[in-house]
Amino acid sequence: MNGTAAVEGFFDPEAQALLGSRCTGCGTYAFPAKQGLCPNPRCQSETHDVVPLSRRGKVWSYTSASYQPPPPYVPTDPFVPFAIVAVELEAEGLVVLGQAIASVGAEELSVGMEMEVVTDVLFTDDDGPKLVWKFQPVEATR
Repeated sequence: MNGTAAVEGFFDPEAQALLGSRCTGCGTYAFPAKQGLCPNPRCQSETHDVVPLSRRGKVWSYTSASYQPPPPYVPTDPFVPFAIVAVELEAEGLVVLGQAIASVGAEELSVGMEMEVVTDVLFTDDDGPKLVWKFQPVEATR
């Protein structure tokens, strides 16, 4: 999918991977990528490597956005409700929030369902498509 990341440094659209950090002292992961003191209170390291995070995980929680969010959300007319899903990433154990793909509503999600990161267009401006990560059920790719 062609375009540029809507939020620089959070997501690599070509690899369809979230970008996080891994503490060089203790191995703790963070999303978005962390700078400064490690998020682990037992670690005093201030150095982190930017790393791609797992593309798969399991639904931890979910809800429906049944109203148009405030800015910086780009409004649509008419507003189309969408599902928001919290996914616990497979290897890192981090819980990351994101939208589900448009064809998946909250009524189709369940806790423990396997999801994967995909690339989708958030909006298009004069510079072209702005891309974000979204989550889709793994069954949808088989």
